[in-house]
Formats: sequence, C-alpha cells, structure tokens
Amino acid sequence: MQRTAKKNNNKKHILPDAKKIEVRHLELHDYLGLYGSMKEAYKNWHGLLWTKDQIRLLLEIFPEGQIVVLFNDKVVGVALSIIVNYNDFGDDHTYKQITGNYTFKTHTDSGDVLYGIEVFVHPEYRGLRLARRLYDARKELCERLNLKSIVFGGRIPNYASHANTLSPKEYINKVKSKELHDMVLSFQLSNEFHVKKLLTNYMPDDEESKECATLMEWNNVLYSMPNKNILQKKSTARIGLIQWEMRSFINFEALCEQIEFFVDAVSGYHSDFVVFPELFMAPLMADFNHQTEAQAIRSLATFTEPLRQKFIDYAIAYNVNIITGSMPFIRHGDLYNVGYLCRRDGSIERYNKIHVTRNEVASWGIVGGNKLKVFDTDAGKIGVLVCYDAEFPELARLLALQGMEILFIPFLTDTQNAFTRIKTCAQARAIENECFVAIAGAVGNLPKVHNMDIQYAQSGVFTPADFAFPTNGIKAEATTNTESVLIVDVELDLLKKLRLQGSVHNLIDRRLDLYALKQLKPNGRLELLKEYENERYLKNDSKPKI
Repeated sequence: MQRTAKKNNNKKHILPDAKKIEVRHLELHDYLGLYGSMKEAYKNWHGLLWTKDQIRLLLEIFPEGQIVVLFNDKVVGVALSIIVNYNDFGDDHTYKQITGNYTFKTHTDSGDVLYGIEVFVHPEYRGLRLARRLYDARKELCERLNLKSIVFGGRIPNYASHANTLSPKEYINKVKSKELHDMVLSFQLSNEFHVKKLLTNYMPDDEESKECATLMEWNNVLYSMPNKNILQKKSTARIGLIQWEMRSFINFEALCEQIEFFVDAVSGYHSDFVVFPELFMAPLMADFNHQTEAQAIRSLATFTEPLRQKFIDYAIAYNVNIITGSMPFIRHGDLYNVGYLCRRDGSIERYNKIHVTRNEVASWGIVGGNKLKVFDTDAGKIGVLVCYDAEFPELARLLALQGMEILFIPFLTDTQNAFTRIKTCAQARAIENECFVAIAGAVGNLPKVHNMDIQYAQSGVFTPADFAFPTNGIKAEATTNTESVLIVDVELDLLKKLRLQGSVHNLIDRRLDLYALKQLKPNGRLELLKEYENERYLKNDSKPKI
C-alpha cells in the first residue's frame, strides 16, 4: 500500500479563536513577548535565558536569521540562527564553542551552514504546527542564501526518564524506530532532519537531556558550489519537440530546408533542446524504391554524414542543443540505428539504438549498438533511448543512476498499439527514475517508401507523479497525428527535492541487498572519439589524432 506520509495527531487543543497566525522576522520590540513565552517553554531549565542585549546583537549581525511566530499578535515561538564556516568546528563541538561563548562572533556572512541556536514554542500553543512553520522558514532561508545545510544540536529532553536503562545511543535508536517518543527529536525527524552523531557535554545546563544532544542536519538539495563563471547551470530547461510529418522531398537540400525551419522556430523561443523523431529522414528512401528494403536503408545511410554536419552547423548557428532523432549508420559493414547530440558549443556525441525490433532485423538487417551513457549539457544531464529501447526499464535505470535528469525518446510507430507501448513505458520511466521524459515522433504517410507506409504519434513530456508535478504525470502533449512543435519548460530543481523529500523514493528505496543492476560494457567519450577519428582516418587516409 502506498500512502502519502502525514502526521497522525489526535490530540485536541483548546485555544482562543485564531484570528491571525503570522511568521516574520524578529524585531527588538518583540523581546517582552519572547521572554514571556521563553519562560513558559523552559520551566524546568536551570540555565540562563536569552537577554535583550543578546537578541539585539543577533538582530544587528544577522536579522534575516531571527524568525518569530505570532498567534493573535502574541509572540508564541522563536527560531534563532547564525551562519558559520562549518569546517572550522566539525561535528565535535559544544554549544558554547559554536556560539563563540554566546557572543556570536562565530557568525560570518561567507559561511556555508545555517546553524540553529534556538527554537521554542509556548507550551500552550504546541500542537498547532507552529514549530513546523519556523522550520519551513529556516529551510526557505537556507535555500535562498544557497547554504549547504541546516545544522544544530538538538535536545533530547525525555532521555532523563530512560537514562537508568538506556544509553543515549540506544534511546536515540528507539526514538528513530518509534518505540519511544521524544517531543523534540521525534519532531525533528518528522521534518526531514537526520541524526549525524551523538554529542556529549554539548550543553552542561541541560539536565533533562543529561548534557547529551543529537547533531541534526537538513541538507539543501538545491545547494550549488559558488561559481565565478558567468555561465551558471540552468535550473529550468526549455524543450522543443518536433512532431515531424513524413512527406516527399525532392532532394536532400529540401529536407535540410525543412529541418532548418524547425530549428529556427524552436530557437526563436530560446529553447535549450530541439528533438527530432527516429528515422525522420526516411522520405529520402523514395529514390531507392527500386532496391530491396535492405539495400534502400543502406543507400539512405549515405546521407547520414552530411546530415550530421548540417545539424552541427544548425546547433551553433541557432544556439540550441539538438537531439537528431536517429538515422542509419554503417560501420565495418554492419548497419546501426544511431543519432547525435549536437551541442550548441560545437561538440558532438553519438548514441545508438540498443534493442532492435523483429521488423528492423527482418526488413533492414539492423543490429543493436552497445553504448549507453549520460551526456552533460549546459541545461542538465540527459540520456537518449531510441524508440524500442524505452520498453526496457534497465536502460533508463542505468542512466538514472548516472544522474540523468531528462530522458529523450525519439520514436517511430505505425499504429496506435505501438504508440501506446512507447507512451506507457515512457511514463513509467519518468516515475520509477524520478526524471522528466520527452518523446518525439513522426506522423503522416509515405506511400512511395517500402516498410514506411503509415505513422502514428503524439509527442509529449512526462513527469514523476508527486505534489510538485501534474497529477496525471503529463506536462504537455501535442495534437495526435498533426505536424506541430511542442515547447515545454521543465524545472530541474524539482527533481532534487523529489529524490530526497518526495512521497516515495524509487531510487533510494531499492533493495540492493536483494538485487543489483550492472552495466557490463562501460563506455566513455574518449572511446567514442577514438572511433570517430579512426573512421575519418580510413576515409581520408590521414593520421588519427587520438
């Protein structure tokens, strides 16, 4: 059974009618209300409470990090924070050390971690999820300031009741497994924090916790290393899918003219990718209809090299990364179904169709390739699977384990049944691999080309199924069987949050103790370049550069 995780809270709280709940930055005039709520929250605390001068100092050095929650204009909860260079302290530190003996001189705007030094809620107002609002505000601050994480030493106030029978470690494990409840630690665990380690002698005045604490951490999945480079990695990628109509072209130049038209159109919308379907150049086979089907596809392969060069030129000229669909390619006498990633910086990569259908073998003699890898682009990590390959979940999973964010599937299907297989599998790949999947197919008829009579397609972009995405997992779809261009934006940062904070964790929750998936034939860019240079050497009788 799959159910979205939620808190089960049957306790009822009798409180005045809530006219207003407000979360905002703390101001010095809030101190009187803060002090009153703090005294109630720490009735059993034997140490000192925050003074007005300390609050004033925090507001002077880091006003954004001091957050207050008000219930009907009354201060009922507070979260105080500083920024530290965490490597200066490491995991083994005390509260006194991290706060600079309560002077907060450890705070630095150039730090990398948001360190929480206080959170409390007035006991009469607990159970209203006010602490969660404070924690959420901290998380938003951490993301906005591009800090690695939120860290703090968390009290375990119920430990004193179990100290005679349990060690601190045993107590923490029982709270984590929900055998015991600790009002502080249980809440923190439910709010996506994890225990880094046990701290001893963290806060000497904390008798309820027996001077122990849990070092808690929440990782900012949106964090990116500071980069002085002008070109930052994109958080949103714009995809242009070409739903190509199969029709007759009088020659190669006419085909290229139509290709350039679509690249120009998609580029005009400042797209990052343009995607063509599988074997979209098939209309050029009309000139070879007098040959057998196997001979005709090999004759079509003579256009692959000049077409590849055209795509390289278009990618540079129109400033867009191009997924070229696929085209026939002959190597050492064998016929492959391949395509190219032509980046807008002029670099290229080749991908192969790995699984070929019975019809491709029987009619054309195509053999499957063996290269599978993720490609880095300026708009995210991508993978490409050609048509039938989408129906083999192992391939997409191998790509996902290499960090793939967008999976492109150029396809060519003749019937609605065949298309349904592609679409259904593409949606499954998006869900199980927590990635975006974009499919681009061809439509129309080719009565003058054998084995390419009819086509059926509805191009689209699919998403995982969680709160941040469409409920049906479909970001956008083109009109069925009509030539068109589909422009879609996908937010890559949503994938980072999904993979750590989603309702389910398809990648994290794999039972690696029970099964394993392994790519048997590794490949890399150097290997691909060697092949390319060697092929050029054989053609041009020039010395290979690699």
